[in-house]
Amino acid sequence: MILNSGNSMERCAWCGNNTLMIEYHDKEWGVPLHDDIKLFEFLILEGAQAGLAWQSVLSRRENYRKAFDNFDPKKIAKYDKKCINTLLKNAGIIKNRLKIESAVSNAKKFLAIQKEFGSFDKYIWQFVSYNPIKNRFKSLNDVPASTKESEAMSKDLKKRGFRFVGPTICYAFMQAVGMANDHITGCSRHNET
Repeated sequence: MILNSGNSMERCAWCGNNTLMIEYHDKEWGVPLHDDIKLFEFLILEGAQAGLAWQSVLSRRENYRKAFDNFDPKKIAKYDKKCINTLLKNAGIIKNRLKIESAVSNAKKFLAIQKEFGSFDKYIWQFVSYNPIKNRFKSLNDVPASTKESEAMSKDLKKRGFRFVGPTICYAFMQAVGMANDHITGCSRHNET
């Protein structure tokens, strides 16, 4: 389904009429991303989304940036129990102990991957052979919850000790960072990304 916001731009219907979701759809979602800090941000945010609507996480994104030192994995990897307890009292983020603790442990694993591969970017993009997958779905109903690529990514991340990285979360991550272009074919952004 396509949503026309009234300004002649056709959009994927999932963004609805929410200004924040529209801006995210128009400027970020599906755009190939290669900056390690931004990739880490999306990995943490997608994990925080588990079981929730993306809008609930996106509306807290700035709060997450403040609470998690702008997603600096070197700083987050050093968070101790006191920091975690402070985060659990932060009304601006999702106060789920497992998700917060996973952000800390995932930061440590992220740094290990950077050391092994030279960058997280080099590691993560291997799952799509370093080229975005350009899908041609006509409807949101055609978009899968996971793919063989997201399943391989999930399996490898879990093997390395990451948490909140199931195949569905990994596929949402792939869509967000442009590893998969899932803008519907009728969406104005489909051919732009």
